[in-house]
Amino acid sequence: MSDDARATRLPLVAGNWKMNLVRWEADSLCRKIRAGLEASGDAAACEVAVFPSFPLIPTAVDALAASGHAVGGQDLHAEEKGAFTGDVSGRQLVDVGATCVLCGHSERRRFHGEGDQLVARKAAAAARAGLKPVVCLGETGEERRGGKTFAVLDRQLEPLEPWPGLTIAYEPVWAIGTGETATPELAGEAHAHLRGRLVERFGAAAADVRILYGGSVTPENSTGLAEVPEIDGALVGGASLDPGRFLGIIVVFAASFRARAARGLL
Repeated sequence: MSDDARATRLPLVAGNWKMNLVRWEADSLCRKIRAGLEASGDAAACEVAVFPSFPLIPTAVDALAASGHAVGGQDLHAEEKGAFTGDVSGRQLVDVGATCVLCGHSERRRFHGEGDQLVARKAAAAARAGLKPVVCLGETGEERRGGKTFAVLDRQLEPLEPWPGLTIAYEPVWAIGTGETATPELAGEAHAHLRGRLVERFGAAAADVRILYGGSVTPENSTGLAEVPEIDGALVGGASLDPGRFLGIIVVFAASFRARAARGLL
């Protein structure tokens, strides 16, 4: 897809807090992120979202109120309600102020056995509830070494539909939490492949789908990633718990967006 099409997509930097923080820590982190964005002026050139644990969502919503920054859930059930102890529905997430939700994060796939069809059902449930689904996909180290990366991505992408607000997060499993990041070249190959498949499946609607990179993203390696065509932002893990490092990643993607604007691509 051309740089012109990419230019229509504002980058998104999302922080996945995983099972970390308590309320006062979440409040402090959100307020520091908000203050940093207001001071830098980068909010206009990059969308920002945080994904706290379920009990922390109202705290994050309150701390970011009227800032324009999004708060999302880390998971949801495929049904709207029912006897599903320990689960949460899209309707419940919306009720506490969430506007988006992760679906199929690699840790859900690995530790909870979530398959491609279930992930797609969750994404559909999110869309029905009015949430923007962020669908995570990516290959393991064994699959990459076996030359199966594109086949795995195709399989994971196949049951998805062009739901409103759909975002894809490519997270090579072998790079998550390991400190190892896919090189910009490797990430670029995967993102280009995903973009091509989205165009084949969704047609013109593919231009609205952002593809984030997730896998040990830091301020240091984000510069190379932000310059890769089809990388529309980042899904950040550990670095999102440090306001300075998270803001550093946002600054990089915002600068990349403004640079493209200066070249007349917007």
